[in-house]
Amino acid sequence: MAERMTVEVVFALPDRQRVHRVEMAQGSTVMQAIEASGLLQEEPGLEPDQARLGIFARRVAPGETLHDGDRVEIYRPLTVDPKEARRRRAGR
Repeated sequence: MAERMTVEVVFALPDRQRVHRVEMAQGSTVMQAIEASGLLQEEPGLEPDQARLGIFARRVAPGETLHDGDRVEIYRPLTVDPKEARRRRAGR
């Protein structure tokens, strides 16, 4: 029997967060974990951008191999440029 590992797949929205624990075969990839988590079915319109995936805040490619205990993070696009947000706060 193939070795198994457990990883978490997380996605946060402004009002809630989704955390799914998934048991996978050793050697599975980031994208396989996202698909196995069921998040794509639960969150209509969620299309993970290859440039916005990470493991413990480190950006990774969808084909990156996972290790036991990894946390796969799906990042949302920024709604406001960080420099613009800083300017707005300074202007208050």
